[in-house]
Amino acid sequence: MTSPAQDTVLSAASSFWSGESYTRMPRPSATDWLKQMTVHNLYLFDRNGVCLHYSEWHRKKQAGIPKEEEYKLMYGMLFSIRSFVSKMSPLDMKDGFLAFQTSRYKLHYYETPTGIKVVMNTDLGVGPIRDVLHHIYSALYVELVVKNPLCPLGQTVQSELFRSRLDSYVRSLPFFSARAG
Repeated sequence: MTSPAQDTVLSAASSFWSGESYTRMPRPSATDWLKQMTVHNLYLFDRNGVCLHYSEWHRKKQAGIPKEEEYKLMYGMLFSIRSFVSKMSPLDMKDGFLAFQTSRYKLHYYETPTGIKVVMNTDLGVGPIRDVLHHIYSALYVELVVKNPLCPLGQTVQSELFRSRLDSYVRSLPFFSARAG
């Protein structure tokens, strides 16, 4: 025998599992969904953990610590997750760790054979962006920094051309929303 309160809970649970809904919320259209998505920030690290470049667009909350500390924390977390994934995966991870998400954002990760790491934080709705991160590395970083004799490697990128082209490229992405934030 169940109480009226238990009956209500059981009824709600059975409705949930059967797919019924008490209130139907309208689904956002594809254009509404794109308006909500955005890029929060981007990090570029070398193989030693030196932050070569950092940009942010719609970052709503600051870490509350100096940027240098934030870079160390981010690189340490990436190092740990990458190590954990490679050790715990039941399959051979040819690509390794590509992304992870929290309840608030999604972190996308791309590592080159030379150890350069490109990290982009986006909204949850953004799908796989490995090609975007590869483009940032190959078409922007390699072409505008690595091949530029005026840009010393292993140090923070000082190239204004790289910064402006990166900003233009990120703003042109279909999931970048100028209205977010």
